[in-house]
Amino acid sequence: MSILGLKKKQPKTFKVKVSTMDAEMEFSCEVKWKGKDLFDLVCRTIGLRETWFFGLRYTVKDTYAWLKPDKRVLDQEVPKDSPITFHFLAKFFPEKVEDELVQEITQHLFFLQVKKQILDEEIFCSPEASVLLASYAVQAKYGDYDPNFHKPGFLAQDELLPKRVLMQYQMTPDMWEEKITAWYAEHRNITRDEAEMEYLKIAQDLDMYGVSYFSITQNKRDTELLLGVDAQGLHIYNPNNKLSPNKSFPWSGIRNISYSEKEFTIKPLDKKKEVFKFYSSQLRVNKLILQLCIGNHDLFMRRRKVDSIEVQQMKAQAKEEKARKKVERQILAREKQMREEAERAKEEMERRMFQLQDEARMANEALLRSEETADLLAEKAQIAEEEAKLLAHKAAEAEQERQRLEVTALKTKEEKRLMEQKMREAEQLAVKLVEQSERRLKEADHLKQDLNEAKDAERRAKQKLLEITKTTYPLIAAYSNPPPPAGPESPEMAIEMGNPIQMDFKDSDMKRLSMEIERERLEYMEKSKHLQDQLKELKSEIESLKLEEQQQAGIYNLRSYAEPPYIPHSNRNSAYMAQMAFYEEV
Repeated sequence: MSILGLKKKQPKTFKVKVSTMDAEMEFSCEVKWKGKDLFDLVCRTIGLRETWFFGLRYTVKDTYAWLKPDKRVLDQEVPKDSPITFHFLAKFFPEKVEDELVQEITQHLFFLQVKKQILDEEIFCSPEASVLLASYAVQAKYGDYDPNFHKPGFLAQDELLPKRVLMQYQMTPDMWEEKITAWYAEHRNITRDEAEMEYLKIAQDLDMYGVSYFSITQNKRDTELLLGVDAQGLHIYNPNNKLSPNKSFPWSGIRNISYSEKEFTIKPLDKKKEVFKFYSSQLRVNKLILQLCIGNHDLFMRRRKVDSIEVQQMKAQAKEEKARKKVERQILAREKQMREEAERAKEEMERRMFQLQDEARMANEALLRSEETADLLAEKAQIAEEEAKLLAHKAAEAEQERQRLEVTALKTKEEKRLMEQKMREAEQLAVKLVEQSERRLKEADHLKQDLNEAKDAERRAKQKLLEITKTTYPLIAAYSNPPPPAGPESPEMAIEMGNPIQMDFKDSDMKRLSMEIERERLEYMEKSKHLQDQLKELKSEIESLKLEEQQQAGIYNLRSYAEPPYIPHSNRNSAYMAQMAFYEEV
């Protein structure tokens, strides 16, 4: 025997691709494998023990079929593609998900399948229920709502609502997200498994949940109806209404279901009730209906019996697992709470540390400012002390100045008294000069009048002498040697007598008189000039006294000293008025 003959022949295999709701798997199957072999391999791979709800579905022409467990895979009407594609889906649905679904993987697969059926509108759902279901789906995916992490727009890429609902209302995606987030925020501290279970508990109350629909006719006249098969029993619907059945046959009221070619017969448990018959034209669909009826009825009867040892073990393990996870969640919650408290305490300590640092910095700055202020105050105190000394020195000087000014004021008062006396004397002198000037003017006028009269008398005497000379010229010659006069005669008589000597004397007197008048005028002018000089000198002294008085008054106001005695305006201006009067007289 050769070595090659000792080798065992390798079995022939074929490729299979199985798609679950959240994964895809590929297997290499032996040709002799039955449907149960492939199904058990998939369940072991994903860790599923509640296998009675699921099956491997494949597509056949315009409909679908479930892989039969007791028949070889390749002997069934599976696609001839390589690899052969199967979908691992829930074939039967529980009546109450919270009582029948034990494993978390079972809950998760049901959640994903029901969610897809709602979004694909295979299960009708109202807008309000759709928003609530979407909030639980978001809680299962993202965990607890955190406004710091879940910013607006974080649901933009998620498909959460059926298109029918989105089209029914004129709302923007942001508005839908706001509604979903409002419910989502209320689901805090709910785990993923609990959120998925809450989703299924709401979904199982929907009218189309878990129902498989088939087109049938009630009689040979082709009255079209819909047959619905679910965990509760069989239901007959109108084609345009899948929500409310016209007639229902619960599993507890059905005695037998049979079909012959295209005819189905439902026999009620109550023999008095009428047998219901319907027709289906496709043999493949009839087999599928019968298969679903048998499986749902078996599960219905199984729920009414005591759980098997396997199920009891599974429930016990699931209960222990839930308790263990609950403890773990509590521990995690405590740790999370402690971590959050520690983080808050850390943040508080950091905040306090920053606050203390700020306070220390501010205290240092305040200390520096205090030191600078202290230095500045010390410097100001020194400056103030120096200023106080300077002010004391200035006060002493001011006191000395005040005393000096008081002495000066006393002197000034005496000088003013003397000046006033001088001014009164000057006024009296001015008055006398004015009177004397007036008297001199009057005398001058009298002298001028006497001079004019003398000139007139001389002119008349000369004229009369000329007349006498003309008439008595011969007599004059005879009496050329007359005797001397017996005594003094008046000027008129001398003139009448024609005495030329007397006339010459008269002229000399006039000249002498004129000279005296001229001399007196010159003396008067000299006295007037001398008086004017005295008045100017007096005026300058008065002006200097006024200037000193103003300066002293300013010093008195600045030092708050007593004001000097007031000098009446009439006395200050009397000398000036006398001078002006004298100038006018002159």
